Amino acid sequence: MPIPGLSRVDHIGLTVPDLEQAREFFVDVLGCEYMYTLGPYQDDGTWMSEHLNVDDRAVMRKLHFFRLGGQAIFEIFEYEAPGQDTEPPRNSDVGGHHIALYVEDLDAAVADLHRRGLRVLGEPTASKGPSEGQRWVYFLSPWGLQCELVSYPNGKAFDHHPEAFR
Repeated sequence: MPIPGLSRVDHIGLTVPDLEQAREFFVDVLGCEYMYTLGPYQDDGTWMSEHLNVDDRAVMRKLHFFRLGGQAIFEIFEYEAPGQDTEPPRNSDVGGHHIALYVEDLDAAVADLHRRGLRVLGEPTASKGPSEGQRWVYFLSPWGLQCELVSYPNGKAFDHHPEAFR
C-alpha cells in the first residue's frame, strides 16, 4: 500500500554552489518564475542533523523557490557545511540524478543551449521500444547539474499501443 493520501510531487530540492548563478540559470535559461527567498538557517544543537540529514554545523545561507510552467517547484539551497562535497554526482553515482524537461522543438532548444555556451552531451538520441517517438539530449548547468531535454510531439509508442509493452 502506498503512503495514504499521496497524490503528486510537490517540489524538487537541489543544493547549488552559488545561489545567484542558479537564479540566473533557472530564470534566464529554463524560464522559471522566481517566487521567494528564505534563510539563513542554522542551529546550535542537533536540529540540522535530525531534520535535514546535514552536519549540525551546516549553515543554509539562503534558499530560493522557483516555479516552472505554473507547476513544478524547485527549492534551491546554498549550504556551507564541514566536509561538504562540492562535486555533483554522476548519474551512475548513488544519489545521482537529472532533471528532465519537456520541449516542443528539441532542435531549436539544443541550438539555444549551444548559443548560451552550455555544455550539451552528444547529439539528440531517438528512443526505441516503448519510448519510440521520443528524442532526448542531456546538458549541464554552469555548476554541473545534469538536465535532460525530451520531446515527443506525436506521443511515444507506449501511448499508442500500451498493450504491446506490458
